[in-house]
Amino acid sequence: MSDPVPTVWVLGDQLHRRSGALADRGPGDCRVLLVTSERKVASKRWHRQRLHLVLSAMAHFAAELREEGFDVDHRTAPTLAAGLRAHRDEHAVARVMAMDPMSWDGRELLDRLGVERVRNDQFTCHYDEFAAWASGRSSFKMEDFYRWQRTRLDVLMEDGPEGPEPAGGQWNFDHDNRERPPKDGRSWPTIERFELDDIDRGVIEALPESCWGAEPDGTWPVSRAQAVARLDEFVATGLAPFGPHEDAMLASEWKLAHSVLSSSMNLGLLHPSEVVEAAADAYWAGDAPINSVEGFIRQVIGWREYVWGVYWLWMPEYRSRNALDARRAVPPVLASGADTEMACVANTMRHLRDHGYAHHIERLMVLGNLALTSGIDPAAMTDWMWASFVDGAEWVMLPNVIGMALYADGGRMATKPYASGGAYINRMSDSCRSCRFDPKQRTGEDACPFTTLYWDFLARNAETFAGNHRLARQLASMRSLGDLGEVRARAVEVVTRLDAGRL
Repeated sequence: MSDPVPTVWVLGDQLHRRSGALADRGPGDCRVLLVTSERKVASKRWHRQRLHLVLSAMAHFAAELREEGFDVDHRTAPTLAAGLRAHRDEHAVARVMAMDPMSWDGRELLDRLGVERVRNDQFTCHYDEFAAWASGRSSFKMEDFYRWQRTRLDVLMEDGPEGPEPAGGQWNFDHDNRERPPKDGRSWPTIERFELDDIDRGVIEALPESCWGAEPDGTWPVSRAQAVARLDEFVATGLAPFGPHEDAMLASEWKLAHSVLSSSMNLGLLHPSEVVEAAADAYWAGDAPINSVEGFIRQVIGWREYVWGVYWLWMPEYRSRNALDARRAVPPVLASGADTEMACVANTMRHLRDHGYAHHIERLMVLGNLALTSGIDPAAMTDWMWASFVDGAEWVMLPNVIGMALYADGGRMATKPYASGGAYINRMSDSCRSCRFDPKQRTGEDACPFTTLYWDFLARNAETFAGNHRLARQLASMRSLGDLGEVRARAVEVVTRLDAGRL
């Protein structure tokens, strides 16, 4: 005889008590299931802090539910499907419910297993709403979506003579948020390290030997309470200085004034609406300037939710896009931590190794730029970044890597590829000061690999980019190079050494 008590299956990135199928339930109303999949754990070479974060957050959530009085079955199984099957067999469950998963494959799995799906509520814009917004548009861009979000959510809006208008009189303050890295040796906001408990230590002890990166040190919130504390901390100390240098890179600073809240939002520990409300309240209270608050809110309800929307709009075909036919393997400097004389890459990889994190410009203009200009396979690069960053997930990485960083979608996400030579990195970081390579040189042993690869990238893709008006000037400059042949020969040497882990 089946048990009339339904099961609510909580997936590992839906860890919020008032979310999804669990939102209106209480102890006695349901049984709660969480499954740790051995296949998933073994599927990638995870960063230690990434894998610990997910497993520890699940275990802490299960403990909190038990303390509230719920009957919780948190089990480890060969696969998610096997875990559900064992749960059903043990408890004679007739009805299983779950919130819509964060991935295309996850949704397919739940349908295959006969699980009732409840609408996903972890974003301010559901992917159905995004699809409706995008419908009928021959093209669309994040800026348009962001303004629509601001208006409909009434975020940083004030009354004007002709209706609601953006606070501060303009929609964005990007021009105020692109300052070069400061040279005054200033201190940056620090963050609390949370004390590791018995659950944390048990998870750490069981991490597979295949993991890489520094040991977990309490940097990343593993519970709702910790995530809320981190949000409060950022608003109090990091939000005001965030804006001006949000695109800057410093060798000695792994986060500068960035919020490092993405992992908490991606696991469901924080909802984006509460994050945005806290930031907006700080502006209205006069505690943070408009450029910092607007720039931060743009990241949350603009870019983050735009990425979420296009993921669902373009899947499942999107994951196989490779418009530039890039086929190189992820190089040893990324895949296995090989040493490199490229200071910017070494510094970014040190940040990643130590924290499972690098901020968005390091991801795009160092790691992504290297992958783009050297021709790394987009699927392989996506998989590596998914496993390496604490805030990694398929919905995050596919549009950001395939679309934004590697231009593998042929321009659906970005109107031009984000390729650059060493000049950009020299302008926006302090890495070039200590680097043996010269960002101004494109040939010779001292030439910056980024500068060499940039011109080679344009040359080998010139036909593909011929119709892109945003690259017309760059392509003309490339064709006028008197040493283009030498540049391309040097590029062959660069990628050969990159592939061998000797660059």
